[in-house]
Formats: sequence, structure tokens, C-alpha cells
Amino acid sequence: MTLFNKPREPVWRVYRGRLLVIGALGVAAIAGLVCLPPLPQSLIYHHFADNRTLWGVPNCLNVVSNVPFLLVGVWGLWYVLHRQTETRSSFLDPVERWPFVLFFAGVGLTAFGSAYYHLEPNNDRLVWDRLPMTVAFMSLFAAVLGERIDVRFGIRLLLPLIVLGIGSVWYWHATEQQGRGDLRPYYVVQFYPMLALPLLMLFLPPRYTRTVDLFAALSWYVLAKVCEHPGDRPIYELGHVVSGHTLKHLAAAAAAYWILRMLQQRRGSVLSEPRP
Repeated sequence: MTLFNKPREPVWRVYRGRLLVIGALGVAAIAGLVCLPPLPQSLIYHHFADNRTLWGVPNCLNVVSNVPFLLVGVWGLWYVLHRQTETRSSFLDPVERWPFVLFFAGVGLTAFGSAYYHLEPNNDRLVWDRLPMTVAFMSLFAAVLGERIDVRFGIRLLLPLIVLGIGSVWYWHATEQQGRGDLRPYYVVQFYPMLALPLLMLFLPPRYTRTVDLFAALSWYVLAKVCEHPGDRPIYELGHVVSGHTLKHLAAAAAAYWILRMLQQRRGSVLSEPRP
């Protein structure tokens, strides 16, 4: 009998206290935002530092810097769907590939949504930038929940999480149309997984090796957010070569690539048995 076939006590029982901490963080985040007034999208957000038109493309570098999302998305889909064999697979259970299929699909579609938005930045176009990003966020969150807690648990949550993510964007857009824009649900969807993922990785045993790659991906994402705000204009003013927002796209694509790199190199972990 192999390590992965041995009976094991459910992770949620062994690590109940740690899971309660992670759940409490989510409740606190939601409660904190509920106590705030509605948060509309500031129109200043659409005024990026680098608005140069190059080769006839408005806001050119912010548009073309989305190409890496497409490259990583297509590469990731090809790897997850076509590079899995009986002798070499990134998944102990084949069903675990589906969150990553949707993750890389979201990454690839972000290239189109973000490019469309940056051609003419406004709230209506921003919807199509944010929708595929929420699919990617929620899919990765479901994947890690499945790997750290229970595979079936993660798969059952996959579609509800994606619906929640998409719903948060449409809710914001609908409220903007009514003149009372509210980003609070979207902020929960975007930032709670980024807070919960490190805790899941630190508190719960890994099903696979290469946890370090997940931390690297999160680090790239944090760098992307710093480049976006407050770094957009200060970076551009260093030499008027490239803006922080352009670098944000590249750093975020690097984060997605690091997830692909993790899948390519990981193996089943001997630490996956829960310990009290």
C-alpha cells in the first residue's frame, strides 16, 4: 500500500483550529468592508502615466504588455490538458486539473480583456478587464483549497467561487450604472484569497512539492500591485521609458508563469499525511 492510498484522517479534523483562523479572517474581511460605505470606482484610476500612442496604438505599452498573459495562458492550457500521462502527471487525481484549466483560461482571456480596456480606459471597458482576472483568482483559490484540505471539497467549490467572482464584478458594474458604484464585494474576491493562500500553505500539509513556487507567484503578484499603485507614475518619470502599470502586467504574467512552473516540476509530497 502506497503512502497516498493509506487511510488518512480528514485534514479538516486534524487542523480544525487552523482552518477556523483562516475562516475567521474571511469573516473579518467581509465584516470590515460591510461597515464601510459603498466604494465607487475612482475615475482617476483610468488616468495612467503612460498614454503614448505608438504605431497607431493608443496607450500602446499598456496594451501590448498584455501579450505575456496570452502566452502563459495558452502554454498552461496545453500543458495541463496534453502533457499529462500515466508515467508523468502533475496531478495525483485527474480531477485536480480542472481548476488549473480554468485558471490558465482566465489568464489567457485577461490578455484580451485588459488590452480592450487599455485601448480606451473607462468603467464600461474595465468590466472586461476584471472578469477574466476573477476567474483566475477563484480557480487558483479552489485548487489550493483542494490540495490543502480535500480534493473533492476544492472541486465542489470551484464553480461557486467563480460565480462569486464574476458576480462581484457585475454587481460593481450594475451599481456604477445606477450612480452608486460599490467595489466592496470585488475587493473581498480579489484580496481575501491573496491573504488566505499563504495561511493555507503555512498551516496545512502540502499534497505536492514545490510550495515555494506558490510563494514566488504571490511575491510576483505583490510586486505587480506595487507597480500598479503607487508605482505607475513614479516609475514612468524615472526616464519616460516604461510605466509602473506596464511593469504590473509583466509581473502579474510572471506570477501566472510561476504557477505553470510549479505544475511542471512538482511531485506528490511525503508531507501530505496530516499530523496533529
